[in-house]
Amino acid sequence: MTEKQGLAPMTDATRVHWTALGDRRAGQPPVVLLHGGPGLPDYLGPVAATLADLAPVYRYDQRGTGRSPWLGRHTLARHVTDLAELLDAWEAASAVLIGHSYGADLASRFCLAHPDRVAGMLLLCGPFVGDWRAGDRAERDRRMSPAQQSRLHALRGLARRTEDQEVELLTLSWFTDHADPERGWHWAAQGARQRRPVNWVMNRELGEAGRADPLGDRLDALRGCLPARTELLGGTEDPRPLSALEALALRLDVPLTAVAGAGHEPWLERPEAVREVLRGFVRGRG
Repeated sequence: MTEKQGLAPMTDATRVHWTALGDRRAGQPPVVLLHGGPGLPDYLGPVAATLADLAPVYRYDQRGTGRSPWLGRHTLARHVTDLAELLDAWEAASAVLIGHSYGADLASRFCLAHPDRVAGMLLLCGPFVGDWRAGDRAERDRRMSPAQQSRLHALRGLARRTEDQEVELLTLSWFTDHADPERGWHWAAQGARQRRPVNWVMNRELGEAGRADPLGDRLDALRGCLPARTELLGGTEDPRPLSALEALALRLDVPLTAVAGAGHEPWLERPEAVREVLRGFVRGRG
């Protein structure tokens, strides 16, 4: 399997780092993986490896993260434009988008702006719209001990954190994403060291932008421009309520696959089940 990397220049002189796995096939659109966050570097390499024998798979560090350093204000429109300019750099007229978590929101907003460039779209554990946060908070509290809740609150209140404190904060924040608390702690601790540094400014600015322009207010428009091949996938044990994805699937009139026993990163807990769904989607089943 051939892996390539590069830096794509954007029209504002930013350079975005990308990685491609697999070979281009004539006439077949590539797959583009959109990582979550916002504010994290790309972490979807394991997902890319399960698909690259079917189609070339591209992924990238969103500006301001990982190997795409950038200083400046973050806007949803600029991130949508980055993806369009990356497709140009890859000489791809269109692509199959697979977005995870915040990446599912980004994929949806890109589809609203450039529907002609989306050959298919799989929204993985997102986007979450409407009143879902109360359920998410309650479930996370249920999965944490009182001491863990207290420690997380204290770490969040620090004006500055040491490296060890940052790792502890992220581990406490992320282990409840998983169905199995013991394996979840291992995965969260690993991610807390590898998915760094977190761009907290980007996280705040794009969070504010999303609240100012809620995707939930644009679902009718999104439904009208979705490609024929659009699906949702979620884990039944994600602390974010599956009912929110079920409601979204009904609004968009698209199928939802609920992976039993999986949390917010279902490819970790149910790798074979997720692999089957993703590969079937990329093959264009049905």
